[in-house]
Amino acid sequence: MTQTLHIVGGGMAGSEAAWQAAQAGIQVVIHEMRPKVKTFAHHTEKLGEMVCSNSFRSDDDEQNAVGLLHWEMRAADSLVMASADRNRLPAGGALAVDREGFSEHITQILRNHPNILISNEEITDLPSEGQWIFATGPLTSDALGAAIRAETGTDRLAFFDAIAPIVYADSIDMSVAWEQSRYDKGETEAERRAYLNCPMTRDQYEAFIDALLAAEKTEFHEGETATYFDGCLPIEVMAERGRETLRHGPMKPIGLTNAHDPETKPYAVVQLRRDNALGTLYNIVGFQTKMKYGAQTAVFKTIPGLENASFARLGGIHRNTFLNSPTLLDAQMRLRSRPNIRFAGQVTGVEGYVESAAMGLIAGRMAAAELQGLPLPTVPQDSAHGALIHHISGGAEAKTFQPMNVNFGLFRPLDGVRGGRRGRRDRYKAYTDRAKAAWQGWLGQQGLDGHAAE
Repeated sequence: MTQTLHIVGGGMAGSEAAWQAAQAGIQVVIHEMRPKVKTFAHHTEKLGEMVCSNSFRSDDDEQNAVGLLHWEMRAADSLVMASADRNRLPAGGALAVDREGFSEHITQILRNHPNILISNEEITDLPSEGQWIFATGPLTSDALGAAIRAETGTDRLAFFDAIAPIVYADSIDMSVAWEQSRYDKGETEAERRAYLNCPMTRDQYEAFIDALLAAEKTEFHEGETATYFDGCLPIEVMAERGRETLRHGPMKPIGLTNAHDPETKPYAVVQLRRDNALGTLYNIVGFQTKMKYGAQTAVFKTIPGLENASFARLGGIHRNTFLNSPTLLDAQMRLRSRPNIRFAGQVTGVEGYVESAAMGLIAGRMAAAELQGLPLPTVPQDSAHGALIHHISGGAEAKTFQPMNVNFGLFRPLDGVRGGRRGRRDRYKAYTDRAKAAWQGWLGQQGLDGHAAE
């Protein structure tokens, strides 16, 4: 009879860790404080709720590191990826999901699993006994955060993560906006038309930047300091870095042709991505913001095609908590000072839904193997999972440690492959080929059956 594995947090990482351990035969208790203790970012009581974007980013497993991570997770019977595939929405080359169906599927699978119990209470300390995985993500409660600080002897690190607004589709003026994925990416017509595009002339863009810079912003509490993660910069922060920054970022017009006026090239384009299966909601891509609600409505309605927009959700901002993992965690994702405790997900210093779930997948398997007294081969560093683990458990410079998305810069260099931009396509393919072979070898050593979540 094995011990029970306790998992704190029912987000992407906690849900994936629970699934992996339960599938290995371990009895699991998920401690999810919602709905008894709520957060301002969550809107439901479901497990695996998506609080920011509904995109898992690129699904290209040959030329993109996050697409490779998708591939590895699918090969490892990931519940998160099975749920994403089941609730997939057209999004060009990206993997976007219906957020309601996604979290509902995860919740039902875990609630119905014979090896899983869900407990709705807040855990406020670090237990000295039993096997635990803490996957509390960016919204770790104040009480638990204090316990972590007391144990590690260091202040928690934090940055501000901003949320993009969501617009009702029927309030978008389609005589101005048009459907098109950048460069017409996608294998189906639906994927090639997965985004709505709102064009801007130079004058309209300049007026938008002026309004953005002048808008009233959310003020932080006195003494509250943090840095932004570059992948989630608020648009007003990007605009402050230079008037052309947005036009070369989320508002870049390249790869798009205005269906209403093909001969006129837009100076800038605002893209909206489908947010649910019904196609009734669209989120404004890359428009995370810390503007106050009234200012958001006024500024966003200056965008051509959104003059009469109705918002299902306005943007927001929250503090994101993470560990200085290179100094605190070992290669098994255990807290060095308390090896009965593992951490997983964004709290370890990875950034993004997929990366968080991937760390949950690994933590769940590691904990299950330890509880069963079985050896678990070292996660191969040449895989996407292994590259992330190596980064957070010692590969990164502790003094400058910041949250990181998976990227090919984390992978060990390849011999005999051309460098530079011209050799990039062959180099990325070589990275993904090597990673897939390493990952399949690792899975094969564990004798997995690979039963999928239905």
